[in-house]
Amino acid sequence: MLKASAVGAGVVAAGGGAAALAGPRIFGHGASAHFAPVGPPSVVPELTKASWSQNFQKGHGWTPTGGNVQKAVLNDTTEFVRGTQSVSLTTAGKATEEGANADQAGLERLGGPPVNLKGKALRLIFKVSDVNRLRWINFYVGTKSLANAYRWRVHTHQKGQNWVQSGEWVVVTLQWGDLNAAAGAFTMNAARVPSVRAGFTDMRFSVIDAGQGPCTVRLQAVEIVPDTNSTHPNGLVSITFDDSWQDVFTNGRPLMDKYGFRGTTYTIADQIGTGGKFTTAQLRAVQDKSGWEVAGHSYQGAVHAARYSGVTAEAVDKDAGALRRWMTENSFESESFAYPGGQFDRTTDGHSVESIVQRYFSTGRSIIAEDNRENTPPPMPMRLRSLTGISSTQKGLSNPATLVGRGGLLDRAHGAGGWLILCFHRVVTTTPANSSECSRDDFEKIMKAIRSRGMEVKTVGEVMG
Repeated sequence: MLKASAVGAGVVAAGGGAAALAGPRIFGHGASAHFAPVGPPSVVPELTKASWSQNFQKGHGWTPTGGNVQKAVLNDTTEFVRGTQSVSLTTAGKATEEGANADQAGLERLGGPPVNLKGKALRLIFKVSDVNRLRWINFYVGTKSLANAYRWRVHTHQKGQNWVQSGEWVVVTLQWGDLNAAAGAFTMNAARVPSVRAGFTDMRFSVIDAGQGPCTVRLQAVEIVPDTNSTHPNGLVSITFDDSWQDVFTNGRPLMDKYGFRGTTYTIADQIGTGGKFTTAQLRAVQDKSGWEVAGHSYQGAVHAARYSGVTAEAVDKDAGALRRWMTENSFESESFAYPGGQFDRTTDGHSVESIVQRYFSTGRSIIAEDNRENTPPPMPMRLRSLTGISSTQKGLSNPATLVGRGGLLDRAHGAGGWLILCFHRVVTTTPANSSECSRDDFEKIMKAIRSRGMEVKTVGEVMG
């Protein structure tokens, strides 16, 4: 079985070119720059066993579709991570105006045996050659040649940090709570619960490029796996905090104690006890008395401010190693980490931040939400998605009223699956002034909404355990 630890671990495809699933890669920038990993070894879970799998070997039966196909190789033996081949699709790269709808290039299977997705999620494994040429990837299931269909937005390319990066195999899980649209006889109610979850005969993987030239995407697998609600019937939430602000201890912790919830606080070590941050004694108190997880964010505040992608590989290795040692010396044994600024791509000298951090921690949390929640176990634990910037100053998903309202992310995780990781920074008694501040009243509304739905609350470390 493909393991999550292989996600990005330089896999060489037998009989084909070298291929890598996204995540840990061989890291080397001089022996003098390396720290010996400190603390217990990381345990990376295997991918959940699929009940149905299309691995795109010979005779797979999928065909190209759409008005923007330049080339489709249905038996691509040059790059793959399963079997002896994958399927590749290259768009025509037609120039479009910003925001204009482009023709789609797709791969589809129509009229196949009906599949039942009750209590199930879909898992995709694919690679994008150049994400700068990509706009969207969508996935559809339906009937009657997709006249009746549900659509997931698998990935949207952003100008900043991207969960899907160029030239790497990635694993994405699509749950019912992640649905983006419905068509034909298929509908969703106000809580975004679908009217139909079984009898799907048609599937389509669709690529919309950015009109900046041809974009090649390789698809290795489409699979059916159990959804989060199969193990957490009322949904699963992790409540996390970045930077260990003092007002989280003063205002947030008592409310979480009231509801019996445990949190994860991601800590900048050299700021503890200074500038309105937790003291070491307070970190021990939330860990030992309230059951919180004291996790890592960075060792030096200066490195946190620069971001790991804004310094050299040696600086990242030094900071992450020092953080791991500081945590161990202070009896904070968490294996969880949050990337400064959520940035996990590459250092200034071109090394994978993700790979360096994985030498010291077994999970890496980003601040990328997109339209998809995590499954359990997460297929890419060094690239956990979360909802950040939760504040009444915000619009959209991060607004507390939207979050707790009908069809918000709590509803989606509760009724339709997904591990929802919430990321707060500050819990204040004053009027929130920016996206880092959530009012105490809004924070309590969110806690009440989680409790009223009967949702299970676990720290990131507990979920991974």
